[in-house]
Amino acid sequence: MNALEAVRSRVGAAIFARVAGDEGPARRDRIHGSAGPRRFGPADPIWRVHSDASMFVGGIRALLLQSLHPLAMAAVDQHSGFRGDPWGRLHRTSGFLAETTFAPIDQADRAIAIVRAVHAHISGTTPDGRPYEASDPHLLRWVHVAEVDSFLRAHDRYGSRPLTPAERDTYVAQAAVTAELLGAEDVPRTVGELDAVLASYRPELASTAAARAAARFLIVHPPVPIAVRAPYGLLSAAAIGLLPRWARWPLRLPWLPGVEATAVRAAGLTVTSGIRWAMSPPPVST
Repeated sequence: MNALEAVRSRVGAAIFARVAGDEGPARRDRIHGSAGPRRFGPADPIWRVHSDASMFVGGIRALLLQSLHPLAMAAVDQHSGFRGDPWGRLHRTSGFLAETTFAPIDQADRAIAIVRAVHAHISGTTPDGRPYEASDPHLLRWVHVAEVDSFLRAHDRYGSRPLTPAERDTYVAQAAVTAELLGAEDVPRTVGELDAVLASYRPELASTAAARAAARFLIVHPPVPIAVRAPYGLLSAAAIGLLPRWARWPLRLPWLPGVEATAVRAAGLTVTSGIRWAMSPPPVST
């Protein structure tokens, strides 16, 4: 292994460990090494999107967008412990996405059953007195469409190989499978339906203290080591740049279209390309 490949290997391993946690290597081996029928394969759009470095940008955008629903944000704020254990939540989320996308069907269904069981015990009341349940199909659909819209938009801009219009519709339809198994209802299956469903939630969205605190935590005071603050800042700026204008002010995030179209986009391309290089398999020796 030459010096450049050694650096790539070390950096890639460090990124994977941060995202997947101590159990990441064993989970990866189980997911990709287990035999059995799978819902999706390497040729499917969902496989391409969920394995791309653009997911780092899409994940941050999804968390910011999801926080605008007061009931969903209350559930996260009161039950997830994301501020006390942010990396643990990231490990669980990344593991769930990997299992439901890449694993054999029995493993994927087991992961879904675990999440459904957890959701069944999460309920509470928002600060303004509204009750919520994590198993509410309407809230599950909101979390889902915010994720899918974010992952798709991030891949459109920063993915290594953009999807065609038909593949974008297929991605939305494939992502809907897990959402429905989790309990969401009336899940969109095309990009047009996705846009319409997102728009239908607009009257329910609001700026709350919990949402603004979550945005500050993710953007201003992120739980990352000093050494990676700069690349994380670029990922965050790229994520903010993909948010619609109507989502910015409620979270007290800036709207700088000129800068976002030039410097932010260039920086986002640079950092996602770097992550993609670091996490790519080493070249096959001949």
